[in-house]
Amino acid sequence: MSTTATANTHAAVEELLRRIGEGDPERIAELYADRGDWKLSWPQAEHGRAATPWIRHRSTRADAAAHYREIAEHHVPEQVATEIERVLVDGNDAVVLGEIRQTARPTGRAYRARFAMHLTFEDGLVTRHHVYEDSLAVAEAFDADDR
Repeated sequence: MSTTATANTHAAVEELLRRIGEGDPERIAELYADRGDWKLSWPQAEHGRAATPWIRHRSTRADAAAHYREIAEHHVPEQVATEIERVLVDGNDAVVLGEIRQTARPTGRAYRARFAMHLTFEDGLVTRHHVYEDSLAVAEAFDADDR
C-alpha cells in the first residue's frame, strides 16, 4: 500500500474520531459512504433488543446517523468518555483500540467496555465499520431485571 493511502486513512480516522467526540450524528454520518458494511459483534439474537436499539447491522449513511442518535438517546451525556489507546493504519484500513465509559440512561448504571473498531475508507468515506466490544458489559448495564 502507498504511504499516501495510509496518510489519507489516518487523517480520515482522526476526523471521524473528532466528530464522534463532538456528538453531532449528522456531521458524523457525512463521513460514511452512501452504502457500507456495518457490523457489531453482538450475538445475533441480541440484535434489536429494546434496551439497546443501536446494536444492529447497518448499511447506509442514514443508518450511521441513526446509530449515533440512538446511542446518545440511551446514555447520560455528562457521563460519557472514550479513551483511544491506539490507531493502526495500513493503506485504506484502520483499527482503533480503546475503552468506552458510559452510563445507561434507563438504569443509571455506569459501565466500561473495551473495543476494537475496524474501519475501511474509500475516497475519504467509511465503507466498512465493524465493532468488536465487551457486549456483556453493555448488556448488563441496560438489563433492568438484573438488580
